[in-house]
Amino acid sequence: MSSMNPDNEDRYIVPGLLRGLQILQCFSRERTRLSLSEIARMLDLSRSSVFRSAYTLAQAGYLVHDQRNKTYALGPAVLRLGQSYPGTRELIESAFPTLEELRDQTGWSAHLGVLDDTDIVYLLRVPSFKGLPSIVHVGSRLPACATTMGRILLAELDEDELRTLYRNAAFPKTSSPIDSMTSLIQQWRKDRGAAIIQHFGDFESGIVSIAANIRDFSGDAVAAINLTAPSDTLSIPNRIDQKIHDQLATAAQKLSWMLGYEAN
Repeated sequence: MSSMNPDNEDRYIVPGLLRGLQILQCFSRERTRLSLSEIARMLDLSRSSVFRSAYTLAQAGYLVHDQRNKTYALGPAVLRLGQSYPGTRELIESAFPTLEELRDQTGWSAHLGVLDDTDIVYLLRVPSFKGLPSIVHVGSRLPACATTMGRILLAELDEDELRTLYRNAAFPKTSSPIDSMTSLIQQWRKDRGAAIIQHFGDFESGIVSIAANIRDFSGDAVAAINLTAPSDTLSIPNRIDQKIHDQLATAAQKLSWMLGYEAN
């Protein structure tokens, strides 16, 4: 952790910015969740000073506040910001051959994405050899509540976190049935605890999708992968073959293992 003092007399130093960066540096593999008191003690700062900085970081997506146990964890904006650095770069580089293999096994297009606020951000896309048109590319942002990757990541939140996240959000004007907080909570309750999420044309007409979470060493879901294909690919309407389920689950487990996750 940097030892630079926010009260440094260098006139080019921005104390508030430096304090925020030092708060982010408090987190590590061994310290994935910290309370305000713990952060204040580590930085030798007042709790009120840490609160203001942590609140700002949480509003910007760099921290996530767990209201149940009053702790903070690194947020999705940190993952997005760090795409060019070893941690996230390793995930993308490791995921590419795995998603290629998954695409080759299934014939479906494969994707890697992360949750950012109420959007799912696509970090990687391995298109089907069939050359089918797609509305997504690397960097695309789609409504999380209307996509399989977004839904399975939202299912990791508790209800208070979900309500807070969508308090002022506009719901997508798509074919998705999610158009209000009530319908969002109903869907979230169905998705909770699911190892796989699937839908049939809920977001894009004629497209089926299936997704699974990727977990890191702490057990947190940090990303998701999915498969998409035209609905006429299915041998039985509105039913994805169990083989596809198994292949997706195996790929997700492999990527989670690469991030240090060990299932109980």
